[in-house]
Amino acid sequence: MPHRPKVVAFDIIGTVFSMEPMRAPLVGLGLPSLALDLLYTAGLRDTFALATTNSFAPFQAVLSACLDELLAMQGLTASSKDKQAVLDMMRALPPHGDAKAAFQVLVDSGVRVCALSNGAVKTTQGLLAAASMDGMVEQILSVEDVKLSKPRAEVYLYAAQTAGVAPGEMALIATHPWDLHGAKIAGLMAGYVARGRPYSAVLKGPAVTGETLLDVASEMARI
Repeated sequence: MPHRPKVVAFDIIGTVFSMEPMRAPLVGLGLPSLALDLLYTAGLRDTFALATTNSFAPFQAVLSACLDELLAMQGLTASSKDKQAVLDMMRALPPHGDAKAAFQVLVDSGVRVCALSNGAVKTTQGLLAAASMDGMVEQILSVEDVKLSKPRAEVYLYAAQTAGVAPGEMALIATHPWDLHGAKIAGLMAGYVARGRPYSAVLKGPAVTGETLLDVASEMARI
């Protein structure tokens, strides 16, 4: 039986804040509707390649290179201004509808909350402030502090160390099985936000699974 974590780290991009508003602008560049999914997947591919080889680049730079790749695959070109306008939307993503309530239920139960993102601290700060959620977050942590991207164990261990707890006293809530797998390997508890998608059987499984952010946060608060 899992024990209640002292600290819960939330993944940010995709988990707390939705990338969906970027889909229409990408289609506006001439790309297919699936371009958003392909862009994010390609971005992860390259961040994983960098992390595996002990290298690092900011996620924004990685996505920029992947956007060029997607455009070229479709025989398209776009101005630097138009491409940057799409990428700049990462700084103004909307929170999922239950995100604030999910943070609040943990805070109310005495669990400390932090953010742990592949994005930059400044970007995460802006997203949380715009959603009036920054006051519930104790710390904002980024892979840029470690110069290695998730799912490298060093990222999760850095988060636990910064929070002043043992890895087993921290949990990660995310909608990405690969992220939770990395957290589990590092010794953290994992909470999966399914949103209708199964968790891969080949990855280390989560202690808590729910359809929504609020479901997972509430279950952790009840442990």
